[in-house]
Amino acid sequence: MHVKIIRPVLFQYNCNWYHRRYFCSLAPILTQSSSFCTKQKSSHLCEGRRETRALTNRRTIDAKSQIQPRRHFLLPNPFSVNKTKEYSERRILGYSMEQMYEIVAQVDHYKEFVPWCLHSQVFLKRPGQCKAALKIGYPPLVESYTSLITLIPPHAVKSVCTDGRLFNHLETIWKFSPGLPSNPQTCTLDFSVSFEFRSVLHSKLGHVFFDEVVVVMVNAFLKRAKKLHGPQSIRNQRPKVITYDS
Repeated sequence: MHVKIIRPVLFQYNCNWYHRRYFCSLAPILTQSSSFCTKQKSSHLCEGRRETRALTNRRTIDAKSQIQPRRHFLLPNPFSVNKTKEYSERRILGYSMEQMYEIVAQVDHYKEFVPWCLHSQVFLKRPGQCKAALKIGYPPLVESYTSLITLIPPHAVKSVCTDGRLFNHLETIWKFSPGLPSNPQTCTLDFSVSFEFRSVLHSKLGHVFFDEVVVVMVNAFLKRAKKLHGPQSIRNQRPKVITYDS
């Protein structure tokens, strides 16, 4: 009875001892395997992070490359229009300096032959200067104003608007000098006109008005000279345009 009881205990003891020894021999292997798996897992995580970071950078670069550059368009400012208009010319006329000066200086008669002049009256005279009330009309533009006129016979007539509501500036200058040396019945004319409207809207409409003025103004005075003194002593000369800023 004692032998039968002891053997199983010894066998069980031996088996436990065997297993402990077996597992003890496997411990280094398992530890190395676990360490290897941990390192491998860590390396995979690092590679994954690097790939994610590279993919993010690539997407950022692609997004930036697809962004179109912003374009700036400069629209014209309707309130910055240049309202000043200027014109000047030079030409030789077939009339003497005295004949042309008298026609330009007689402002009272402008209403008879100057285009768009509805009224002209001199109300103040003094040596070398006078004042005249003028009214011009070029529908839809109609303006009454006072003009200060400077007279230098027979060389120059200068007219300046002093109290206009439509114009900021209006100036006309006629200058006469000797013409052809061989013909005393000629003179050289230097004519200039400049004006500036107060409003931008009137400046836009005045573009057509200005073109008409530069075409017919001098010719109107030449027609007046022909009516008073007959035809020109030379063929009608084409003007040399010096300034044309419309």
